[in-house]
Amino acid sequence: MRTASQDDVCEVACVHPKAVARVRATLPDAGGVEDATALLKVIADPTRFRILSALNVEELCVCDLAAVVGISESAASHQLRLLRAHRLVTFRKEGRIAYYRLLDQHINGLIGSAVDHVRE
Repeated sequence: MRTASQDDVCEVACVHPKAVARVRATLPDAGGVEDATALLKVIADPTRFRILSALNVEELCVCDLAAVVGISESAASHQLRLLRAHRLVTFRKEGRIAYYRLLDQHINGLIGSAVDHVRE
């Protein structure tokens, strides 16, 4: 009787050279891989992901983000500085209040897709 681990591997050794060549031609270079994995590591932190998820709904000030996520304003500011350094969020000042939003549609899509995927 076969086990599940036996069903998820090829039963014969084979390589499809054309498929391998097509895929290799589209892979990011080493620098691109490093940058992308660094981005995903930043997003992988639960607090930062909650902040990004909140900002995927709407622009919020630091105080509102702290309240939504359940952390201090100081901690929210620290996380937002890190997210800004990785080009995930941006902000605008309105008087003495800083309003944050996701940097662009790529980040909106990334966060939205992750949330949608786990809800399925």
